Amino acid sequence: MKLATFIPPGADAPVAGEVRGEEAVAFGDGATVLDRLASGDRTPASGEAWPLADVTLLAPVPRPGAVYCIGLNYAKHVEETGATRPEAPIVFVKVQHAVAPPGGPVRCPAVVTRLDYEGELTLVMGPDNEIAGYTVADDVTARDLQGREPQWTRAKGADTFCPYGPWITTADEVPDPLALRLTTHVNRELRQDSTTGDLIFGPRELVDFIAETNTLDPGDLILTGTPSGVGMALDPPRFLEDGDVVRIEIESLGAIEHTIAGP
Repeated sequence: MKLATFIPPGADAPVAGEVRGEEAVAFGDGATVLDRLASGDRTPASGEAWPLADVTLLAPVPRPGAVYCIGLNYAKHVEETGATRPEAPIVFVKVQHAVAPPGGPVRCPAVVTRLDYEGELTLVMGPDNEIAGYTVADDVTARDLQGREPQWTRAKGADTFCPYGPWITTADEVPDPLALRLTTHVNRELRQDSTTGDLIFGPRELVDFIAETNTLDPGDLILTGTPSGVGMALDPPRFLEDGDVVRIEIESLGAIEHTIAGP
């Protein structure tokens, strides 16, 4: 099942439902995506339906309780940055206002001059520390702030720095999350092309590690890290500019595509 939050054509208020083929179908009982994640209910949506192309997709859970991120979690990304392979997951968080719709826009603050993309497989939590589903996210990063500020709150957690979606694919539809191709294009140019098999710490390891100290609630997100091919590692480095279009696609999970805009 693909759980989504969207605005139907001609409507102002968001609706939660299921993406089924080329349609967006509302839940008939008024449930939200978070309700479905928390309950584990996978009853097919039975409400009003619209062509998928006619709805505006929003972040599936518009305000997750927590957004955890993992640094340096792909072997080849560690190599391209010249970093040391971590012995345990490197965990940081983004704040709620970092969350943005899959179509963006991502707004670059005036203080940032070296904006970068990071396509990432993202875990969506259910009850009892179970992974309820998977989605696609961009861990947008201000490399200039990251380089000069020891804590990454501003570099990684600025407003709109976490577009994700386009929906949440429930875990029963993803038999092997470590065998998915991930690609990132900038203005149609391929920048990242990897598989989740290059992850150092897999989904279950990440959940268990975070749960040692933090309560994970339904709807919480865990961005699992980015593969090689980020802009700062290119020769010469290439950073995002106003008007650029970033498209991140993960096999079986769909794609997000968003523009870069000024503050």
